Amino acid sequence: MNTPAGFEPGAALPTELAAASLCFVWRDDKILTRNSDPPTLPTLSDVMRLGIDGARHYLGRYQGIDSIALRVSADVPEPVGWQWRGLRSLFLQIPDPLLALAGRSSQVIEWDRSHRYCGRCGTPTLDKPDERAKQCPACGYVVYPRVSPAMMVLVTRGRELLLARANRFPAATYSALAGFVEPGESIEDCIHREVREEVGIEVDQLRYFASQSWPFPHSLMMAFNAEYLSGEARPCDAEIADVQWFTLDALPQLPGPVSISRKLIDATIACLRAA
Repeated sequence: MNTPAGFEPGAALPTELAAASLCFVWRDDKILTRNSDPPTLPTLSDVMRLGIDGARHYLGRYQGIDSIALRVSADVPEPVGWQWRGLRSLFLQIPDPLLALAGRSSQVIEWDRSHRYCGRCGTPTLDKPDERAKQCPACGYVVYPRVSPAMMVLVTRGRELLLARANRFPAATYSALAGFVEPGESIEDCIHREVREEVGIEVDQLRYFASQSWPFPHSLMMAFNAEYLSGEARPCDAEIADVQWFTLDALPQLPGPVSISRKLIDATIACLRAA
């Protein structure tokens, strides 16, 4: 989920929006889509026709069309011909640029929902008109959308890949290791600590691969390759159900193609085979 080409971010809601403006309508953690095959997202015209209203947040313009995020109350019913769906269920069902914007909108909506009151004094916050921020009218405290940095690392040992199965994964699915950065850590510190804590080994030769916004609910995943240094790989954390070394011709079930974990694994396999 990366910023799509042709998208111009914005924060200030225009005074007028065209009927064709793209709307990302959220009820809690579910987004509104047309009940069609493939599913489609509503326009402002659809939203007005359905009588849906709520807190609006401007996202920007995609290919010349304004886009907004809309948060509605939890008791808004499912309109006839439409359905509330989890964002993950839309993977490979809507175009990647719209999926990326839907992910962006979900993070804005989650921030709006969870920062209605000042974390310092408890006063209801107000939206700042000139930027994506909320400000307390009592103490002046300003809060921006939260982004939680996390690392992902794929460890290799010669032509073997170290893959783990977390308890939350579907049965038989293995992936690279991942974890959140703690206060005071660099991303490299986090990689060494998480690998040690999760599977009990040491790594070196860290190499940056890519990053991806991951809106579940507000992560920025930074992916790396690393080489095995020492130790015996074993589950050392309650979240890890199994960890194994896999050869290139005996790989387990892997994550779906949308995630950066799969891109990291596929790119590493291609490099090892080419070598």
